Amino acid sequence: MTQKPGPWRITFDTNPDDCNLQCIMCEEHSIYSTCQTRRKQEGRPRRRMDIQLIRKILEEAKGTPLREIIPSTMGEPLLFRHFESIIDLCHEFDVKMNLTTNGTFPKHGATKWAEKIVPIGSDVKISWNGATKKTSELIMIGSNFEQRVQNIKDFIQVRDAIAKEGGNFCRVTFQLTFVELGIEEIPAVVKLAASLGVNRVKGHHLWVFTKEMENESMRRSLQAIRKWNAIARLAHETAEKYRLPDGKKVLLENIYELDEHATTELLPEGVCPFLGEEAWVSAKGRFNPCCAPDEDRKKLGDFGTLENQSIEDVWSSKKYQNLRNNYLQNDVCKKCNMRKKMNDLTRSRHAAELETV
Repeated sequence: MTQKPGPWRITFDTNPDDCNLQCIMCEEHSIYSTCQTRRKQEGRPRRRMDIQLIRKILEEAKGTPLREIIPSTMGEPLLFRHFESIIDLCHEFDVKMNLTTNGTFPKHGATKWAEKIVPIGSDVKISWNGATKKTSELIMIGSNFEQRVQNIKDFIQVRDAIAKEGGNFCRVTFQLTFVELGIEEIPAVVKLAASLGVNRVKGHHLWVFTKEMENESMRRSLQAIRKWNAIARLAHETAEKYRLPDGKKVLLENIYELDEHATTELLPEGVCPFLGEEAWVSAKGRFNPCCAPDEDRKKLGDFGTLENQSIEDVWSSKKYQNLRNNYLQNDVCKKCNMRKKMNDLTRSRHAAELETV
């Protein structure tokens, strides 16, 4: 039977206006962001996705490559009132959940959430931006470092117990944003990951959205790039030295040395890992082609809403195909922090395939 066209993974921006932290690099909730202040001043309600929209899209995606979904990455997804219904939909439609959370595990706590998430989880990415209390709490404002470390231990204890009984193995990842404030602690984050049983340390360079964040970018100058490159080398040396309890290395993703001209373009030869592969759906149903900051990705075009058209229709549309074929003519794509080397992209696709076997 011929497979219908479509993405292999969809991110649903379920509740971008709900979060219990104010991480400095977050476009929505940072102390430097005006998004929530403007929303309140303009009298706009919080954006919260209708759970029936997710069901509709999953129904339409039957017979496509779809095998994984991600709840909101712009707010704290575990605050979404229908989050447990999303877990039920994963079971019903036989898709995995790839979760990004800030590690506070609100409502139920880490142990109970692990019991619910691990059986359908492919990867739980926990925002982690420091190896010390001081640095972590300066970046992730409102967080408690000790409590989040304990949450990791509790979550992994449940994860390992389920795997030992022959259940699903859910990878756990530390998700970083590379900022000046926390850069020197990245090797220590790798060491901490190994000691806790966290399988991967992944990150990306900062999307600069305010003047206050310009000096946090590790691509802002030649000096900053050279500092980043030294840290990247040390992170790999740390991963070699400090191993997971089973002897395997902590996987490092997107932690590599930059060309000294990367102030303007991260990887001039880099390709987009998203177009033709993944899709994003806003809380109101708008189709988005990638994870760029909301105002930037709107510049890539209006592809319509999935409330009144199918994911297959958008995926096959001339407008979307034109973006796929010509994205490097767009300034947003030229400056993108997420582009990958072709060989890295091939490896990541292969890893994703293995996770679903």
